[in-house]
Amino acid sequence: MVKIGLTGGIGSGKSTVANILKEKHIEVIEADIIAREVIISYPEIAIKIKEHFGDCYFDSMGILNRRMLGDYIFKNKKERLFLEDIIIPYIIKGIWASFDKIALEGHKLAVLDAPTLIEQGLDKKMDINLLVWVDEPTQKNRLMSRDLISEEHATDRMKAQISLDEKKQYVDYVIDNSGTFTSTKMQLLHILNKIESME
Repeated sequence: MVKIGLTGGIGSGKSTVANILKEKHIEVIEADIIAREVIISYPEIAIKIKEHFGDCYFDSMGILNRRMLGDYIFKNKKERLFLEDIIIPYIIKGIWASFDKIALEGHKLAVLDAPTLIEQGLDKKMDINLLVWVDEPTQKNRLMSRDLISEEHATDRMKAQISLDEKKQYVDYVIDNSGTFTSTKMQLLHILNKIESME
């Protein structure tokens, strides 16, 4: 089974590309969803977060307020890395379990949708890597509009990831998502045709 890594910067439109892949009946593993699931599946994660960051980031039902915690850690690299050390090993475990399940189902390829694919070194474990790229002003404006956050908060989140221009050197294909939806879809379908011809 061919493992494809899909990444981009926050607000670059990676989810748009992932949705096109799903429409093509391609299996997509979403790292963000796994991140939410592991906090529920492994109570020790929440315990460690509470011990370090405090109860203030959890509501009365014990649900983690990801937005509130994000606002804090994206301003503090040391704290962000501390949180990643807690949760990333569980996310990676979930990712590989998902790949194994998809392979057993007989699929020829599967896509890992991961915002920090490169930052976590997961790109090295993939057969092919795709980057969804937009210019920085477009990325920031889309992020502010999508999440209804200030320019300061958008900048903090973007700085926490490797820039899209730098990520280009780590991938096999770049999808320019600064134009129309049709343009993005045509680029993706062209790449998929190339990948399928390699099988």
